Amino acid sequence: MVVTDSDPKPIPTPIPDPEREPLPDPLPDPGPDEIPLPAVIGLDAIPAVLAAGWRDFRRAPAFGLLFAAFYVMGGLVLTTVATAAGQEWWLMPFVVGFPLIAPFAAVGLYEVSRRIESDRPLIWREVLAVVIAQKDRQVPSMAMVILLMFMFWVFVAHTIFALFMGVSALTNITSSPEVLLQGRGLVMLVAGTAIGAGFAALLFSITVVGLPLILDREVDLASAIIASFQAVGANLPVMLSWALVIATLLFAGIVPLFLGLFIVLPVLGHASWHMYRLLMPDAEPMS
Repeated sequence: MVVTDSDPKPIPTPIPDPEREPLPDPLPDPGPDEIPLPAVIGLDAIPAVLAAGWRDFRRAPAFGLLFAAFYVMGGLVLTTVATAAGQEWWLMPFVVGFPLIAPFAAVGLYEVSRRIESDRPLIWREVLAVVIAQKDRQVPSMAMVILLMFMFWVFVAHTIFALFMGVSALTNITSSPEVLLQGRGLVMLVAGTAIGAGFAALLFSITVVGLPLILDREVDLASAIIASFQAVGANLPVMLSWALVIATLLFAGIVPLFLGLFIVLPVLGHASWHMYRLLMPDAEPMS
């Protein structure tokens, strides 16, 4: 047999080194974290978590003020632009829909409350590093859900306005607010409020446990959303009351040129973390 250069060469068998330690077996993939079943809580949990939220805000006010500042500045810029264009009525769907995007402001506040809870130091570099690291986890997917729902709500709100008001849409609502207080205007407000409440209720059910859960544990977005709906379903009267408290405080914070959000958003953000811990009592914070 003639051996040519194109024939494969035999691969030499490596000789094991008896003095070399064997490589350790690779660690098994731990997989997703376990999601505990939601606890059943009472209405007394609401004042308790609000008190805990206020306590955390007083413990680390600089963090709360920083995270709230982004939303306050956004609201002020939006108001300035709409006022300069003479289209103040465009602010209505944004103001009504603000509770839809408010949960996303809480990510940094959750981390602050988690560190206070576990007696870990509140170091700016470390807290911001945890927030930035969320870009590689499930938080961006949740943010996309929140923003898409918010944009869809704005589209629906303007559609409702056009359908009910017709040619009245050309009227300046700011100078003629009586248009909203009679006939089709009142019907539009009722319909818009009901539909907006539906949007807010749906997103509340998704984020009340889902958002802190994906920050706290390694779970996928779908599992976090399912766990959030389960927690809401197991505590429906309490969760409805909690959603009403959140909406009321947010609107109270928006009224004075969004400036009240400097207090309302941090307190609600911290309180939302404590509500999550009550609903998921076996969910231990990550080390």
